[in-house]
Amino acid sequence: MSTTERPRILVVGGGYVGLYAARRILKKMRYGEATVTVVDPRSYMTYQPFLPEAAAGSISPRHVVVPLRRVLPKAEVLTGRVTTIDQDRKVATVAPLVGEAYELPFDYLVVALGAVSRTFPIPGLAEQGIGMKGIEEAIGLRNHVLEQLDKADSTTDEEVRRKALTFVFVGGGFAGAETIGEVEDLARDAAKYYSNVTREDMRFVLVDVADKILPEVGPKLGTWGKEHLEGRGVEIYLKTGMDSCVDGHVVLNNGLEVDSNTIVWTAGVKPNPALARYGLPLGPRGHVDTSEKLQVQGTDYIWAAGDNAQVPDIAARKAGVENAWCPPNAQHALRQAKVLGDNVMSGMRGFPQKDYSHANKGAVAGLGLHKGVAMIVLGKMKIKFKGRLAWYMHRGYHGMAMPTWNRKIRVFADWTLAMFLKREVVSLGAMETPREEFYEAAKPAPAAAAAQPAQEKAKAS
Repeated sequence: MSTTERPRILVVGGGYVGLYAARRILKKMRYGEATVTVVDPRSYMTYQPFLPEAAAGSISPRHVVVPLRRVLPKAEVLTGRVTTIDQDRKVATVAPLVGEAYELPFDYLVVALGAVSRTFPIPGLAEQGIGMKGIEEAIGLRNHVLEQLDKADSTTDEEVRRKALTFVFVGGGFAGAETIGEVEDLARDAAKYYSNVTREDMRFVLVDVADKILPEVGPKLGTWGKEHLEGRGVEIYLKTGMDSCVDGHVVLNNGLEVDSNTIVWTAGVKPNPALARYGLPLGPRGHVDTSEKLQVQGTDYIWAAGDNAQVPDIAARKAGVENAWCPPNAQHALRQAKVLGDNVMSGMRGFPQKDYSHANKGAVAGLGLHKGVAMIVLGKMKIKFKGRLAWYMHRGYHGMAMPTWNRKIRVFADWTLAMFLKREVVSLGAMETPREEFYEAAKPAPAAAAAQPAQEKAKAS
């Protein structure tokens, strides 16, 4: 760790905003002007819009993440968590993966912790639910789904089979609709290789408390997306919540009860709860309260952006929407990070800072291979697309938004190979417990086996 006396810019979080803000600062910074330190419990950034495709096997999991040390070679990258911040002393407490916590002084602070899954105290959810916020969860979901097909194909117990082939998804926003679309595609393709499992044997259920799915693309495309998924055999229940899922027994508040081994929770996100320990001004939903310049209210050395920040939406307010805030999506995160990086440098040098303003350019979503919806905003016009063309737009936009050309090329290479090669349907669930087989081989023999020679000797005498 550096002991230089240069001012330190501490970036808390290595996600989309943290990565891009640090890159921007390093690009604008003169040699030796400051030390940039990035702290995150993971040594990589995850491009979350690609998690559904990673779960379906359309993209290699390693191509969805960006290694921080490789992309930020001129920055200090510390693998750990910032547990507290002392604003009076300008000191952060860092808890590394191993060893004791230590204090890290800073001069300027960027808060980019992002968001975590928004959950509720539903009985059984913590034990049975599968989230979709990290690449580990996407890989786990893929392996889990294929394992359920393995179970159903090899069992003669109809109850076990039915439970294995029932898949419940809670949340109908981008994450939920895209994930169920991709996973249904995966399961449909995989069923071709099983002698005792067909797509008709499977049951896919999508639940949302709202009255529509895919609200980000508007009501018409949301309705088309709902009808499209229903046409593929997905049961969709709107204005419906889940009351419990103890031991996989799912109880919905509309009276429906199903047994399922697969319960995927994508019912929104909330700001990282660690923010409550930083002593920062928070909005009503727990976001860091920032000004139009992305500077934390009441401070002149702290900035925040992305999913953990409450950023005024200047463009929407100019259009007449009162108290509008920037929605938590990749479109805003990318642009906020660049403005934030510029403002940190301007603030450090004593120059005026810029306001963040960005008008919504639309939204795109993939619902499986060759299926998608897209809404492009051009001025006051909203142009809507659906089907294969929208799917191409979804892949094109997110493919180019993927950080670094290294990862862009790898992602497009995955897609290109998939045009000529069939989808891989192998489950690698044993990766989650890689030492189990070795442990079984290496553990001591049971006591009964060890006592056997002594018993034989006693009989002989």
